[in-house]
Amino acid sequence: MSKIRVLIADDHALVREGIAAFLRFCDDIEVVGEASDGIEAIERAQKIKPDIVLMDIGMPKLGGLEATVELRKKDPNIKIIVLTQYDDREYISRFLKVGVSGYLLKKAVGSELVNAIRAVNRGEFYLFSSIASEVVAGYLDKDRKAIEEDPYEKLTDREKQVLKLIAEGDSHKEIASCLNISVKTVIAHQTNISEKLNIHSRTALVKFAISKGIIKLET
Repeated sequence: MSKIRVLIADDHALVREGIAAFLRFCDDIEVVGEASDGIEAIERAQKIKPDIVLMDIGMPKLGGLEATVELRKKDPNIKIIVLTQYDDREYISRFLKVGVSGYLLKKAVGSELVNAIRAVNRGEFYLFSSIASEVVAGYLDKDRKAIEEDPYEKLTDREKQVLKLIAEGDSHKEIASCLNISVKTVIAHQTNISEKLNIHSRTALVKFAISKGIIKLET
């Protein structure tokens, strides 16, 4: 029987190493690669073709949400399990909306991570037990009109990527390098973002990003 091939995307090396070390004890699971940010996750997933990607949220360059959107565009069948410390409904709803296969908190015991990987590999959906009922109920009951009216949803996937990087303080040149686009294109995206959100300063864009859970202030 072939093993379940897993790629771990997390910006903390110790976390990646810890997960990889634990999963080595599972005869049916193989860690085939690691990534320290969203850009690496996309590149390595395309090259390695894992069965499942374990995706952190708060990573440099492209975060977990932006990387997930990009991976799902490139391969709609890819299976992604979010593995994070954040249990905010805002985060969970967005990941559910873009089609992840599971959402797990890092405080989960190792056996639950293994169960999640196996379940998702079978084609099932896996949600961390302590938030499952609340999140699913909130997601299913959420008014679709409210989702459509959310200013953030007016942005294209690329504009969402640019917004995150702007909010993190990256320069136009740094964003262009990260996304492999021109500086002129970055500026055009920022102009579109400002017009769609009716926000016309970097400070205000940062505040918007924080309010929407796009970036988090470290405490």
